Amino acid sequence: MTDQNTRLVLERLLRLRDRREPLVGQIAEWVGADIVEGRLEPGQDLNSVDLSRRFETSRTPVREALMLLEQEGLVEMKARRRPRVAAPTPQDIRDIYQVRRNLLSMLAGLLVERAGGEELAELRTRVERMRVLADGGDVDGYFWSHVLLQERMAEMVGNPTLKQILDSLTLRTLMLRHLSLSRAGRLAHSVDDQERLLQACEERDGELASALIAGATIRAQRAVEEQLGLGEQDGAARGRKAANGHRAAS
Repeated sequence: MTDQNTRLVLERLLRLRDRREPLVGQIAEWVGADIVEGRLEPGQDLNSVDLSRRFETSRTPVREALMLLEQEGLVEMKARRRPRVAAPTPQDIRDIYQVRRNLLSMLAGLLVERAGGEELAELRTRVERMRVLADGGDVDGYFWSHVLLQERMAEMVGNPTLKQILDSLTLRTLMLRHLSLSRAGRLAHSVDDQERLLQACEERDGELASALIAGATIRAQRAVEEQLGLGEQDGAARGRKAANGHRAAS
């Protein structure tokens, strides 16, 4: 099942404490964690009967849990078809990362302006722990620590509107962010990015901090596209388009 950090994030983002049916929350948490961490892959069918047996319940709580995940963009449910894991398109991925890049750049600038010395020391401790996880190759542990790091940064800047917008995107991006970190060598690059960002914050260089987090977000997007083979597909498509244009001009 899920560990403490996973439960902490999913419970809050799915607002499970507000639900009266604890079993629905347990199912949503379990399925959500498996989607985010890649045990359930994009486009994979979700069998309600199997889930009912696993949780020893009727199909009603299972369906409610899947509907909850559908609202957050993790599951697709269409008439006369089995529910399945959401599969973002290449354009979805580009749009998501474009928005994240700009929001996180704003977050970094505000962090430099507003975070106090003790708060930056807390972030330093978190990043040091993340270095240990990265060195040990613990993708899941590092990933959830990174999610919590950014959530803590958003709390520190004291802008509820920015945090609310970031939270609204978080569940839709978790699967992609985990996929990015699963690529060979990405953990080391990611923790290096966090350390450079923190140093810029400690030096009170808002422009550099914003640029660093924007660059890290672009690299994360590229890693996702490479994991999904989209970089090669886009390159081939551009090549075909250029060839067709050349023939048309000839």
